[in-house]
Amino acid sequence: MSRREQFGQIFRFALVGGVNTGTFFGIYLLLHPWMPYFAAYSLAFVLAMVGSFFMNTYFTYRTRPTWKKFLLFPLTNVTNYVIQSAGLYALVTWAGMDTRIAPLVAAIVAIPFTFLLSRKILVPGAARAEEAQQVGAGASSRG
Repeated sequence: MSRREQFGQIFRFALVGGVNTGTFFGIYLLLHPWMPYFAAYSLAFVLAMVGSFFMNTYFTYRTRPTWKKFLLFPLTNVTNYVIQSAGLYALVTWAGMDTRIAPLVAAIVAIPFTFLLSRKILVPGAARAEEAQQVGAGASSRG
């Protein structure tokens, strides 16, 4: 994959992330008055994750969604969920941040992890292909 293609993928991921974060935050704010903040956060996270799967499959990585990818996608988001949850807890409990803003800050911190993990699931073999390309480029530059 060329640098230009990688940049395009990162750019599309950022766009999808912005839409997904907005969706997540909107759902969270709608649910927040009706349930405890962490329950609202968790439900909003799950609903936004389904949307994220389809946006990332079709738009970011331009690959075909499958049931296998759909079922694996939440597994990669477990790491994202843990990072965001720990961040949310720390921001609210230790930093005294407002429960309406803390989920947004925690989500921003988790972005790089989410990109790497979702790419690994949605584009199987991408990392191996890039490694092979780098090895081949290194060999040709030495010889």
